[in-house]
Amino acid sequence: MVSVSQLEAYAVASFILIVIPGPSVLFVIGRALAHGRRTALATVAGNAVGLEVVAVCVALGIGVPVERSALVFAVVKLAGAGYLIWLGIRAVRQRRGMASAFAAAPAPYRQRRAMLEGFVVGVANPKAVILFAAVLPQFVNRRAGHVPVQMLLLSLVSFAIALVSDSAWGLLASTVRAWFACSPAMIALGLLVAVTGRTH
Repeated sequence: MVSVSQLEAYAVASFILIVIPGPSVLFVIGRALAHGRRTALATVAGNAVGLEVVAVCVALGIGVPVERSALVFAVVKLAGAGYLIWLGIRAVRQRRGMASAFAAAPAPYRQRRAMLEGFVVGVANPKAVILFAAVLPQFVNRRAGHVPVQMLLLSLVSFAIALVSDSAWGLLASTVRAWFACSPAMIALGLLVAVTGRTH
C-alpha cells in the first residue's frame, strides 16, 4: 500500500522539519535543564503522542479546515505559543537564580504531569500542523486508495523520528546540565550573579 519510495521521500521531508529546533525541542530542553533527564524523556514521550494525535486528526479529515483556513491555523498557532509562554513564565518564577538552578539537584516533577504537558505542546505545535496537514498529503498515492491508512502509516515515520530526535536533545541538555553543575563555569556564573546583584 505504501511504497518504499513514498516512505523514503517522506522520511527525508519529515526529518528536515522535525530536527530543526521548534517549540517541542525548546520545551524538552527546558524540562531537561530544570528537572533532569527523566522528566525530559517523559516530556518527549507525551509530545510524540501529541504529534501522532494531530496526524490522526488530519488522516480522518479534521486537518482540512486547518490546512485551508488561515484563521484556524492562526488560532492553533497562537494557542500553542500562549501555552509555551505560560509554561516559561511559571518555570522562571520557580527558579531562585540560574546558578542555584544548575547547582542544585533537579527539582522533583511528576512524570505523568511532564507527559501531559509534552502532549499539549505536541498537539498545539504549529510545526505538527504544517507537517501533517500540508506536507504529509503530498506523499500519499491517491490512486492506491485507502488514503487515511496511508497517511497513518506515513505518520508513524514522523513519530519515530520525533521520538529519537527530541530524546537526543533532552539527553544532550541534561548532560550539559550535569557537566555545568560540577564544572568551573559554576564559579564564574556564581560570581557573575553576585556582582550583578540578581536575587531571583
